[in-house]
Amino acid sequence: MKKRLVALFAIMLSAIFVLSGCSGSSNQKTITAVGSSAAQPLVELAGEEFSKDNPNEYVNVQGGGTGTGLSQIQQGAVNIGNSDLYAEQKDNIDASKLVDHRIAAVGMVPIVNKSVKVDSLTIKQLRQIFSGQVTNWKQVGGQDLKITIINRADGSGTRSAFEDDVMGDSQFASSQEQDSSGMVRQIVYNTDGAISYLAMPYLNDTVKTLQVNNVKPTIKNIENNTWKIWSYEHLYTKGQATDMTKEFLNYMMTDKIQNQVVKKLQYVPIKNMQYQKDYKGNVTPVSKGAK
Repeated sequence: MKKRLVALFAIMLSAIFVLSGCSGSSNQKTITAVGSSAAQPLVELAGEEFSKDNPNEYVNVQGGGTGTGLSQIQQGAVNIGNSDLYAEQKDNIDASKLVDHRIAAVGMVPIVNKSVKVDSLTIKQLRQIFSGQVTNWKQVGGQDLKITIINRADGSGTRSAFEDDVMGDSQFASSQEQDSSGMVRQIVYNTDGAISYLAMPYLNDTVKTLQVNNVKPTIKNIENNTWKIWSYEHLYTKGQATDMTKEFLNYMMTDKIQNQVVKKLQYVPIKNMQYQKDYKGNVTPVSKGAK
């Protein structure tokens, strides 16, 4: 009898602990940020740091592309819509209903398979390649090797940013398209003669990074606009941010995130940008008072 009472007491204690745990987890607050794959690594790591400092608050970060982020935030389906573009640049988005929070700048960089014997291209040559006018690397100083274009899918902010800064009035040639930056990098790695483009945080040594006009894609060169192919990372809210969403957006602009996480992942802190770009693509110097 005594053993049964001890066992029953143990079961009751276990139940109390389980219920206590459930009660504690119910106090957790969650916000969801969806959209740009270029912004995703930054928002994810910042979210992890935010949760370390705020254990009962969790940031759920998902990709899907800029188009998805803007449409989801416009519908009010998420708390934050991540975008590589200004909302004004996307069709069917009412930018007047959204509030823009620019958290960083990011370079878009042409990449090629390591078999390609070209180190630098001009903007004009990039345009000719991606529009299909140039189809062999020997036409731009490389070896006799067919060029295989790997493009991001329509709706990608990375694609739109690259298109705005490189393509001008030219259209992309028909080519293989991929939703994922990681998949683009993998296919370029596996395909002789392949070319594509990535946001700087996705660069690694599996592919070859090209210079443009003999300029290297570095943080410093983005800051001073010597590297011309770049965009902002925008976190959009529907109306003014409130509660935990406001907390997290403020956290994104702290020195801890801007000086450590942003730089670690190869983005550019907003306050370091010496030039600014509007939604029409106009680039002007940043006034000292604007920083």
